[in-house]
Amino acid sequence: MPIQKNKLFKELFNKFLETNKEVESVIVSDSEGLVIAGEKRKDIDIELVSVLTSIINPILERMRNEFEFQKFGNASFDTEDHRLLFISVDEERILSLVLESMASIEKISPYGFFLAEKTAQILTAEEDALIQVSIPNFEYEAGNVERLKNQLYQMPMGIKGEYRFKFVILGDHEVGKTSIIRRFVENRYTTDYRATIGINILSHEFEFFGNEIGVTLYDLGAQKYFKRIRKVYYLGAQAAFIVFDLTNRESFENVKEWYEELKLFTLGEDLPIIIVGNKSDLVEDRKVFYQEGAKLANTLSEHEKIKLSYIETSALTGSNVEDAFNLISYHYVMRSKEIEDERRSEVILELINSILKKKIVFTLSFITESSQWSPGLQIITNIKKLGEKSMIRDYDDEEVYQYTNGLIIKQHEYSAIDDISSTDGIFCIFDTRGKGQIESNWRDFIMKIIENAKENVVILIGIRASESSNWSEIIQQLNVDEHLVNKAFDLVFFRIGSNFRLDIFDQLKVMLSSINDKY
Repeated sequence: MPIQKNKLFKELFNKFLETNKEVESVIVSDSEGLVIAGEKRKDIDIELVSVLTSIINPILERMRNEFEFQKFGNASFDTEDHRLLFISVDEERILSLVLESMASIEKISPYGFFLAEKTAQILTAEEDALIQVSIPNFEYEAGNVERLKNQLYQMPMGIKGEYRFKFVILGDHEVGKTSIIRRFVENRYTTDYRATIGINILSHEFEFFGNEIGVTLYDLGAQKYFKRIRKVYYLGAQAAFIVFDLTNRESFENVKEWYEELKLFTLGEDLPIIIVGNKSDLVEDRKVFYQEGAKLANTLSEHEKIKLSYIETSALTGSNVEDAFNLISYHYVMRSKEIEDERRSEVILELINSILKKKIVFTLSFITESSQWSPGLQIITNIKKLGEKSMIRDYDDEEVYQYTNGLIIKQHEYSAIDDISSTDGIFCIFDTRGKGQIESNWRDFIMKIIENAKENVVILIGIRASESSNWSEIIQQLNVDEHLVNKAFDLVFFRIGSNFRLDIFDQLKVMLSSINDKY
C-alpha cells in the first residue's frame, strides 16, 4: 500500500503543535520557498515564512560549508512579533518553526531536530514504509547559551561525528527495561518475562541526525542482592535510563533511589540521564501521570549541569522508544562536545594567565570579514574563568572588550585594521571557499597588518580552503616576504581544514605559546 505522505505530515505536525504550545506553525519548503507541507495554529502567513526560507537558505548553506557536517545547518532570528527557527532537512528542503515572541529557542530546538528527522523520513519513504509520527513528551532545558537578539546564531547541534558510549539502564524489575532494549535493537517484543540475572549487555549502532552512534547497553538486574556487584557495572557509564512502570506507583517512587545509586556508583559524574515511564499503552491501568514524571525530572535536575529529561514509552507498540534513544544521544553528543571544549579552554586559559603574570595589559586582535562570524573571538569570550568583561567600544566594524584581569580583546572587520598598534597577538581569517581563488585585496590587507603591527607581535593568518585547493599556490599568491625585512615579529600562515573548531583551538594555542615565550 503506497505511503500517504500528506496524511503523515498532517498528523505529525498537528501532534507537534499539540505538544509544543509555544509553536504557532510548522512549515516544510524547498530552497526556492515552495511550500511542501505545513500546519498552523494561528493566523500565520505560511507563504511569508516560505519566502523567508528562500532568503535564509544561502546563510544555512554557508553554515553547512563552514562546519564538517556538510548536510545540516540551523539558524534563528527574531521579528517584532515572532521568533523563527530554521533547520535544514537536507540540501534542498528546510523546516521552519514560527514561535511566540517569548518562546525559548533552547527548549524547542531538540524538538525541532526530531521533527526534521521525521520530515526527512517521510520525504524519502518507500512504499509500505512504517513511520512513527508520535512526538515525545519530554522536558528538556538546554544549558544557558549566550544569544544576541535579532541576529542569526549557530546552534551547536548538527556537527557530524562518530560517538561510542557506555549506557546503563536501571530501574525496578518488571518495568520493561529489557523489552525496551529488544524493541530498539531487534524491533521485536516478547511476552515471555525473565528477570535479568545481574546484567545483560548488548551493542548497537545507529545514525542520529548525521552522527554515527554506537552504544554498549548495560541492562542492570534490579534485585537488591545484585546491588553490591552492580557497582562494577556502573564504572565508566556515560549515559543512563532510569525506567519505571506507569502502572506501578512503587516503581515510580523508587526512581529517586535508583538516581542516588547511579550518582553514588558513578562518583557524581554529570551524566545525561532520562527518566523513562514505560507501558504507556496500558492507558486504563496508569497510576502515574505525565506531569508527575516531568516534575520529578525537574526536581532531580536542580543540582545537575545537564537537565534530566522525561519521556514515556511503550515497548509493546514501540511508541517513543526510538525517540528515547535519540534523545539520550543528543544529550551525550552535546555533553561530549562541551567537555572537550572545556578541556581545550583550560589550556588557553593557562597560557593567558601565564602571559598576564608578565604583562599588566595583554591585547589580542581578531580580524574577520564579518564580526558576526569570528570563531577565535568566540572561543576566548566563552571561557567563563577569564572573569568579568565589559564592552568599551562598539562600532559597526570594530568591537573592544576589556577584562578585569588586564586582558583586552578586539574584533576588527577588514575595513578596521588601523587600530592594532598596541596588539600583542593578531589572528586573521580569510575564506577562499565559494570564491574559486583568493581575493586580490587580501594581500594588501596582510601588508597593512604588517605595517601597523608593533614589534614582537605574533601574527597568524588562517586560510579556510576547500580540500581540492592548491595550498602552495595560495601561499605563493599571498607571499609578503619582501615586507618582512627588518621586522621583529612572527608571521605564520595556516590552513583551516574540515575539523574547523579543532584547527582554531590549536592555532590559538600556538599563538599564545609564542607570545608567552617572548616575555
